[in-house]
Amino acid sequence: MSKTKIGPSTLIYPMPTLLVGAEVDGKPNFMAVAWAGIANGAPPMISVALRYERYTLKGIKQNETFSVNVPSIELVKEADYCGVRSGANVNKVTACKFKVFYGEVEKAPLIEQCPVNLECRVAHMLELGSHCLVVGQIEETHVSDDCLTDDRPDVDKIRPFIFVSPPRHYQGFGEVIAKAFSVGLELEK
Repeated sequence: MSKTKIGPSTLIYPMPTLLVGAEVDGKPNFMAVAWAGIANGAPPMISVALRYERYTLKGIKQNETFSVNVPSIELVKEADYCGVRSGANVNKVTACKFKVFYGEVEKAPLIEQCPVNLECRVAHMLELGSHCLVVGQIEETHVSDDCLTDDRPDVDKIRPFIFVSPPRHYQGFGEVIAKAFSVGLELEK
């Protein structure tokens, strides 16, 4: 198999489409983020990479709290808007008609329309170069009741989507291809 070298790149799949929320100067704001992932299991932590000039990062630094909201495919326009406009110039809550609520963590605004919401407290902020890696301890998770099956989150009901770059578009999840923690054991047969 031949391979083509393309140089150092941030090419990894999937990149989730998430809406990171923070209060900035006392007002809720949300930004779209694709560079994020689970960072630790116990205690549960998530990491998000944010450019230093981002308005939402200002709020995270002010309050040392933030939220991570998982939008469904029905919110693709709103998620994209939160990625192409700055809260320094527009009120994204009003423009997107977000219903904001708060949970246990003060100053970590959550979006009611998103099927999954994580409330986080800043555990670490690492200055890496172009981005600040914010690691947050997940204090509480909210899942919309209609996105549960047998009291467990159901990805088919949550309907998250990913960001694909290149060519810079959003894509829904595909079909189930195998059962985890078992399909690999077939190699032992």
